[in-house]
Amino acid sequence: MEGFSDYQATWGDKAREKMVKEQIIARGISDKAVIAAMRKVPRHLFVPGEYMPDSYDDSPLPIGYGQTISQPYIVALMTETVKPGKGKRILEIGTGSGYQAAILAEICDTVYTIEIVPELADQSAALFKKTGYSNVISKYGDGYQGWPEYAPFDIIVVTAAPREIPRPLIDQLADNGRMVIPVGPPSAVQELILVEKTHDVIVQSRISFVRFVPFKRLPAGNQAP
Repeated sequence: MEGFSDYQATWGDKAREKMVKEQIIARGISDKAVIAAMRKVPRHLFVPGEYMPDSYDDSPLPIGYGQTISQPYIVALMTETVKPGKGKRILEIGTGSGYQAAILAEICDTVYTIEIVPELADQSAALFKKTGYSNVISKYGDGYQGWPEYAPFDIIVVTAAPREIPRPLIDQLADNGRMVIPVGPPSAVQELILVEKTHDVIVQSRISFVRFVPFKRLPAGNQAP
């Protein structure tokens, strides 16, 4: 088993470097901190075991419960778009497998992340502990309402697509804050939107066309704590 772990680590390092060169840098991602994080985080640990051989491919992958892990380039693009850095407070909506949060945690001091699927919330929390990401604070809940106890946030990253941008997330965005969010109908092409807030003036701009899983809500009267 120890030999397999060593092989897995060596294979992961080589596959990750290839991913960064061919999928990230070659497509125009230039932020040094983002590239370093993509080089460091072992993406293969954040996918189900049967998909581990495909974990560095240029595609999203299923992680169970109707959810996916985004393709590496989209993770890098969203991360670069929000301009993460030390001292910035970050909220992620849609923890999923935990990969996007881990990338952000490599760059920023603290990441707050919310997952609506209880099984994924438990799995990602355990994985953050196993991989040493003690600066990721996660919980199970309805991300539509954000996390008001820790607001305002300098950065908000949303990894599921609502039909329109949730107002609570705009309200919890700090002055000079940036939010990246896919917006559009399910099972269709959506727009990846950058939301910038300056002195309560909201500016939205399209970054790309994307396809994300739908933004899920908890039933009324069944809100998580």
